[in-house]
Amino acid sequence: MIDKNTVQAIVEEYLVNSEMFLVDINVRPDDRIEVVIDSDEMISLANCADLSRYIESKLDRNTNNFGLEVGSASLTEPFKVHRQYWKNIGNEVEVLKTDGQKLIGHLTLVNTKNIILRLEKTVKPKGSDRKINVFEDVTVNYDEIKHTKNIIKFI
Repeated sequence: MIDKNTVQAIVEEYLVNSEMFLVDINVRPDDRIEVVIDSDEMISLANCADLSRYIESKLDRNTNNFGLEVGSASLTEPFKVHRQYWKNIGNEVEVLKTDGQKLIGHLTLVNTKNIILRLEKTVKPKGSDRKINVFEDVTVNYDEIKHTKNIIKFI
């Protein structure tokens, strides 16, 4: 069976001086390898094909008959690595907390301990007949996050 750490080392070696980064690797018992990458820019089909060829050049098919899929991170999948938070600063995201609370807001700050979301709320000020929109910044620690996903809106 192909070792996941071996594949990870090969991928990281390839990505070391690029805008791309590793999101996930899965090696199944039947030696089917799935590699997911992302980038601060755009991932092209050519990027995936080039990485696939590089991985294949480093693994011996005579020793292990393996299948290989290289793809980009899906917009609808939850974030899997910290760098995806950095990439999405300014974007609207949905954070599901471990306590079940769902927060939807713009990701405004990311650091090593937590994130800050800017939430928009509609409130009715005391003594007013009209509701207004106000913004509130909420800090969420990583250990409170079950998952985070991009919000995709079609206009």
